[in-house]
Amino acid sequence: MTKKTFTFSDGLEVNRLGYGTMQLTGEGVFGPYKDPEKAVDVLKAVLESEINFIDTADAYGPFYANLYVKKH
Repeated sequence: MTKKTFTFSDGLEVNRLGYGTMQLTGEGVFGPYKDPEKAVDVLKAVLESEINFIDTADAYGPFYANLYVKKH
């Protein structure tokens, strides 16, 4: 059976299952999400469910997904 976590050489341990933030942006992955507060709430729920691997990129929004992660 595969472990549920992955440990990096520096000791950082993350879940193998993560959450991708691409959908927390505007239409066509451009601009802000239609309800920025809800985007932050989604990320809070992700973290509360013990998912600690968040996938994001500067191009999502651009930069909006990163902003929501920062605000969580």
